[in-house]
Amino acid sequence: MKITCPFCKKKFNVDASLISSSGRLLQCGSCDSEWFYKESETSPDDINIEPNIITETIVPIDPTSSVENSQEIQISKETEAIISQAEEKIKKTSGNKIENQVKKTDKIESNSISSFLSYLVVFIISFIAFIILLDTFKAPLSNIFPGLENLLLSLYETLKDIKLFIIDLT
Repeated sequence: MKITCPFCKKKFNVDASLISSSGRLLQCGSCDSEWFYKESETSPDDINIEPNIITETIVPIDPTSSVENSQEIQISKETEAIISQAEEKIKKTSGNKIENQVKKTDKIESNSISSFLSYLVVFIISFIAFIILLDTFKAPLSNIFPGLENLLLSLYETLKDIKLFIIDLT
């Protein structure tokens, strides 16, 4: 028996004995979609249409007709059980997708924190290199910038205070 996936339209050969008369829940091997298939359903491949022969006249159904809308569909308990199992599986699958998205956002947040910390370390190292460079060329630069020696002395005292503060915290 040929069965066509209604989602990706891929065709599969399935043993007819595997599908009971009440139908069965099927899963596409290509797109992993699930649907309920019943033997009485006819696929477009099963219908043989001969050209230039019209067997019946097709009349469009009026959606406002009370006869069509008033009829209720009877669903067997087996079918309801299969449908509820499929709905539960879909809920589990969507729950897994949400968990995966949360994990991805956690990874993105941890990447952004580590990225920030790496930029901070580069900034601190660059700042220290700049201070060492200023201290090395203090004499020639003090001729151009007269207050540079006082500024560097204040900076060194501030760094010593920060060092003592960190030592006191530990």
